[in-house]
Amino acid sequence: MAGLQTEVLDLEGWDHFYSGKVRDLYVPAGTSFDDTDRVLVVASDRISAYDFVLTSEIPDKGKVLTQLSLWWFEQLSDFANHVISTEVPEAVAGRAMVCKKLEMYPIECIARGYLTGSGLAEYKVSKTVCSLPLPEGLVDGSRLEPALFTPSAKAEVGEHDENITYEQTVERVGTEVAEALREKTVALYEQAEQIARARGIILADTKVEFGADPANGEVTLGDEVLTPDSSRFWDAAAYEPGHAQPSFDKQFVRDWLTSEASGWDKNSGQEPPQLPAEIVEKTRARYIEAYERLTGQRFSA
Repeated sequence: MAGLQTEVLDLEGWDHFYSGKVRDLYVPAGTSFDDTDRVLVVASDRISAYDFVLTSEIPDKGKVLTQLSLWWFEQLSDFANHVISTEVPEAVAGRAMVCKKLEMYPIECIARGYLTGSGLAEYKVSKTVCSLPLPEGLVDGSRLEPALFTPSAKAEVGEHDENITYEQTVERVGTEVAEALREKTVALYEQAEQIARARGIILADTKVEFGADPANGEVTLGDEVLTPDSSRFWDAAAYEPGHAQPSFDKQFVRDWLTSEASGWDKNSGQEPPQLPAEIVEKTRARYIEAYERLTGQRFSA
């Protein structure tokens, strides 16, 4: 199976199978992916932006993503998820999970509760977001009620995900699954948004992925959930519609990459530059602050 070329860890009891932009998958030693019902999901410190994996890493990022995902899985216990165990090899302790092998749907399930980013850019042109019509007069940061389900088609590593309509989602996975994905994505967002808001954080939007549990066919939450890599978090105390909001996520990295300071053109096709040490450290601090504010726990590397 093709994937990103990364350093392969020698983990007792596990063989490397595949590497994505941020995560590496291992299967039980001596088995193939087709023959196993579980995988070891290891979160790296890699960071991606604009469909590139950057040469710079963010220290402890893998642990933050894993620990925050595990916390959210507990909060969202109404939604079946893929976690089996956190008993993992010592070399990846804190940043790995043993998970059910799901039959993943080829859909990125995105819920948008606020207008910003690429959605805002489209709205300014057509008063739509992912072809869904919206009322006049909205600005950067306007709340969207109800939250929008805006799926995209998953692409291979290095390729661009493609925004698709709900009807195109039905074409890819069928009516029953498409309805389940939309319902579960919006319900999960709404529940998580309330939890985050109680902690002084606005969950502006999030991306989740689902797969079918081979044992019973249940639509099951996989990958990561509600992390600074997959979600946009804002400080509720500083929230002010009408302009871009300060965030606790990798938008900080995207903003630097598209600034004059980086000297990089995201449309050039060229690899992004290495992140300055200051940007690396500030990104790490934002990820940790998101973890600590949401969970109420001190992050320990």
